[in-house]
Parts: sequence; structure tokens; C-alpha cells
Amino acid sequence: MSTVTVIILAKNEEQNIKDCIDTVGFADEVLVIDDFSTDQTPEIAASMGARVVQHAMNGDWGGQQTFAIQEAKSKWILFLDADERISPELGAEIVTAVQKDEPKAYWMQRRNKFHHNKATHGVLRPDYVLRLMPAEGSYVEGYVHPAIITPYKEAKLQGPMYHYTYDNWQQYFNKFNNYTTLAAEKYKDAGKSCSFFKDIIIRPSWAFFKVYIFDRGFLDGKMGFILSVNHYFYTMIKYVKLYYLLKSNGKL
Repeated sequence: MSTVTVIILAKNEEQNIKDCIDTVGFADEVLVIDDFSTDQTPEIAASMGARVVQHAMNGDWGGQQTFAIQEAKSKWILFLDADERISPELGAEIVTAVQKDEPKAYWMQRRNKFHHNKATHGVLRPDYVLRLMPAEGSYVEGYVHPAIITPYKEAKLQGPMYHYTYDNWQQYFNKFNNYTTLAAEKYKDAGKSCSFFKDIIIRPSWAFFKVYIFDRGFLDGKMGFILSVNHYFYTMIKYVKLYYLLKSNGKL
């Protein structure tokens, strides 16, 4: 019978790691790749039966995930973030897929949730993510938004996976700052140019219009408006950082 390793990349996730692992009781192995947390993340994970391997990420998500694939002991792998939860329906589908052992890679619907607010449109509308596949021949490339590369035919599972996006605004803007920096560096490394008018003035306005109107962020009320405005600034700031990386190596 085929087995599955759940892979969780983590750093300072003591508030999430227990609830995350609780939802993957079906796994033959839970592998936590810990980026040298300074809180109790490794200890909590180990106390729940997870195998914890400490390995520095250094901003390279793709490299860290590929390292994790190589560490996994099962034929199948399932990627899960510490702030994500597998629903019982999805868990049953995962078990069935692994037992069938067909050479496929599975997409799952991720539904974003807050603990105290609701937003299901705009930037937080449900999306599909590729997470379950045989380990052999699979790897990940990319820094900010890594892509899983796999040779298998793709299919979809129906049960939801829940993503508890942010606990507070400090966490939100810490991620905002980190991701805009990584995006700008990625663009520079790829040789992307930056037009002040097109990329810093026009592009952010279109980004706001798209998520607020076309993706119906307005249906989420105050939170939908706030998140859409933040998406405007996210788009602008990553290009501002790119603009000055190209102009003066990021110096003001």
C-alpha cells in the first residue's frame, strides 16, 4: 500500500503548527522542515509525532521545498503550510488517491479564512493549488511564488483546504514588506525593466480595479475595500523597489 508524507515548511509557527498537524492524522509521516525557529515550533511538532529537520531557507522557497521532497520517506508527498488545515472530506479524498496510486498530481481548492472576519472575494477568493503528487520526479523552483514541477497528469480533488491567512495587521504588513522585496529582487534577476508611468502609476490602479470590481471584492464590505487598496499598494511597492534597485541598487 502506498504511503504519504505531509511536508510542512515552518518558522516561528507555534500558534499554528499543532492545529495544522491535527488535521493530517491520515499521514504515514509528517515532516516539518524548520527554518531555525526561535519559538517552540520544533518542540511542539516533535511532541505530536512529526519528524523535524532544521534547514535554513535563505529566502529560497523552491529550494527548501525541493530539499523537503528529498527528505520525505513516502512514495507520495502532500505540501501543507502551517496556517492551512485539511478538511475531513479532503482528507478522505487524499487517502483514496494515495491508495489508488495512480500517477497523478492533484490540485486542491484553498479557501481563505480569518478567525474574526469574513472575506471570500477579491484577493481572498478561493483558488486551486497543486499539493499532492508522487515524490519521484517532482521538484520546486522559484523564490517568491514557487512552482511545483511534476511529470504527472493533473487532476482535482473536491474537498476544501482552509487557509487562515493573517492573525493581525502587523503579521500582514511584515509579509507585505518581505514579499514586495523578494518580488523586486526576482524581477531584477530576471532582467525585467520598470517604467515609472506604466508600472508605478497605471499598473497598481488596474490591480485595484481587477480585484475590487472584476473579482467582486466589494461584496466583502469594509474588509474587501481595505484588502483591495492594500493590493494596490502591494503592486505599487514591489515596482517601486524594483525601480530603485535598477536606478541606485535600492538606495534612496
